[in-house]
Amino acid sequence: MIFRLDERLLFPDPALAEPDGLLAIGGDLQTERLLLAYQNGIFPWYSDDDPILWYSPHERFVLYPDELKVAKSMRQVLRSVRFKVTINKCFNEVIEACSAAERKGQDGTWITADMKTAYNQLHAAGHAHSVEVWEQDELVGGFYGVQINSVFCGESMFSRVSNASKTALIWLCNSGQYKLIDCQVHTEHLESMGARMISREEYMGMLGDKGL
Repeated sequence: MIFRLDERLLFPDPALAEPDGLLAIGGDLQTERLLLAYQNGIFPWYSDDDPILWYSPHERFVLYPDELKVAKSMRQVLRSVRFKVTINKCFNEVIEACSAAERKGQDGTWITADMKTAYNQLHAAGHAHSVEVWEQDELVGGFYGVQINSVFCGESMFSRVSNASKTALIWLCNSGQYKLIDCQVHTEHLESMGARMISREEYMGMLGDKGL
């Protein structure tokens, strides 16, 4: 059953989501509603032509930082000091770059103008963060996401040169700030770095863990 949201600040039980994860439709992207969604394992994902769609997958594709696998070739890249990594230096530039990135099998982007505004507001409130990768003072990769306690809910990443987004992810794993990184969408290269599926129950347990 797909629920229709109104002006009230609430969501249905995420366990009631459809097999594809679709839980609800409608509502808004105000900071308070977005935070409530992420705290309950729910996130918005829709295109410009759709109403706001809220998803809560029954399984989550995640990466535990202590299970990170770094290939020998990537270790050489990291030792070369080719890239510099920063955090929250240019959130808006990162989200713009993510929205403009071409993605195989996708026509257009789900990062709509309203989504950009909403996540910039989340960033201003201290809940959304960006990781930036620089090469000779040029922004070449990075990602952004939402922090819920000790979980980083990754939203989107981009890479303009080889290994830039991997560098950002490795940096985040090694930062010691998070117990879990929610990768949302399965990719083979993230799986090769140690990401795996976990149950909704395990994921919700991690979301409520405030300690590091």
